[in-house]
Amino acid sequence: MISLKDSFGRTIDYLRVSLTDKCNFRCRYCMPREGVKRVEHGEILTLEELERIVRVMAQMGIRKVRLTGGEPLVRKNVIKLVEGIRGIAGIDEIAMTSNGSLLGSYVGALKEAGLDSVNISLDTLNRENFIRITGQDALEDVLSGIHSALEKGMTVKINCVPVKEWNSCEIEKIAAFAKEYPMDVRFIELMPIGCGKDYTGISSNELLWRLEERYGKGIAEEKTPAFEGPAQYYRFDGFRGRIGLISPMSHKFCKDCRRIRLTVEGYLKLCLQYSYGVDLRKPMRRGCTDEELMHIIRGAVKEKPEEHDMGEEHADEEQRKMVQIGG
Repeated sequence: MISLKDSFGRTIDYLRVSLTDKCNFRCRYCMPREGVKRVEHGEILTLEELERIVRVMAQMGIRKVRLTGGEPLVRKNVIKLVEGIRGIAGIDEIAMTSNGSLLGSYVGALKEAGLDSVNISLDTLNRENFIRITGQDALEDVLSGIHSALEKGMTVKINCVPVKEWNSCEIEKIAAFAKEYPMDVRFIELMPIGCGKDYTGISSNELLWRLEERYGKGIAEEKTPAFEGPAQYYRFDGFRGRIGLISPMSHKFCKDCRRIRLTVEGYLKLCLQYSYGVDLRKPMRRGCTDEELMHIIRGAVKEKPEEHDMGEEHADEEQRKMVQIGG
């Protein structure tokens, strides 16, 4: 089997694809209230270009594709794209990360098109707090989307970013989703990128202590690489789902990083912290062959850094907001 490896011997088999830099939310750690400068329409990868990159990368060993944004469901013809990726040989899993507000209208068609799972961002269960965090009065739409996805048999995970300034008192309540429903609830440490630098995250160690105080001892599952990603999962007695802790700050998992990212304008990004990468759009539009594209990708992956150093100052540190780089 062909594999794509970086210079540290890590097998890269997971591609995150940003479909748009647009979002119907204005989450505080992701996008500034005034918004961001949009990518011009002609600079955005077309669906055909996106499918081509995924097809080429599948030939190089990419096995999982996650569609992100912005909010991926505001991209036109997203169902068609999922269908196209589903038909690419070698792709074993197609996932999506969404804010969930539009999911109820799309979930049936997404599942039929071949989407395997959806991660839904949810940082509060309080309506007023939801409005403060996201800028939208859409909590009921998100909850409806979660239930619709479960009813359709979709694999569902909740992503929550614990932040002392706005949702510290709700952690145990959000975790209870995994008690009531067969889904994973993952708590992701806040990363000091873009607007995230303005807030104070809560460490995974503190979160685990708090959850065990409320729900009893959590049993850590043995970590499996590949598609499980960086989360350390715990089983709690009486829970139908699992609790996951993703700890990029307190328990750096770079040595097991298997992912690369593609921005909406076709920039192959190798690490969330650093701006370095390579433009794939320009060579494609100049008429490069698939073999030439593979050569560019392989060379870029060799430059993937060994690890991040978030919180320290670096000349090459990413300056764009999270909404612009696809998380």
